[in-house]
Amino acid sequence: MMATENFLSYIPLQEMRCVLHWFSDWSESQRSRFLQDLLCKAVPGKLCLLLDGLGSLQLSAPPPSLFQCQLRLWDQWFQGWDEDERNQFLHRLEEQDADFVAKFYEEVSRTAGKD
Repeated sequence: MMATENFLSYIPLQEMRCVLHWFSDWSESQRSRFLQDLLCKAVPGKLCLLLDGLGSLQLSAPPPSLFQCQLRLWDQWFQGWDEDERNQFLHRLEEQDADFVAKFYEEVSRTAGKD
């Protein structure tokens, strides 16, 4: 067990492991969608994307895909994590895919000064 795991409670740690496992199996388009969701969470007043609103407009949509279910769980879990747990998740994600997290930080920095 990593030393940083000692500071996380068991449930958020398990949730993070699940999301990181899912992430490893996602396609590039799914990772791109996840990046947009992560950006919206990081900079909520600036980046909440239209696609979030459009997703809720489907009245007779087919059942959600496995990926959509994973994103819903991710969202619920993320909302329950405190700031340290969220930062730890980003650290773990960076260990798994440094390029993805670098792109995330690049996109966050592009929002600086935008309203």
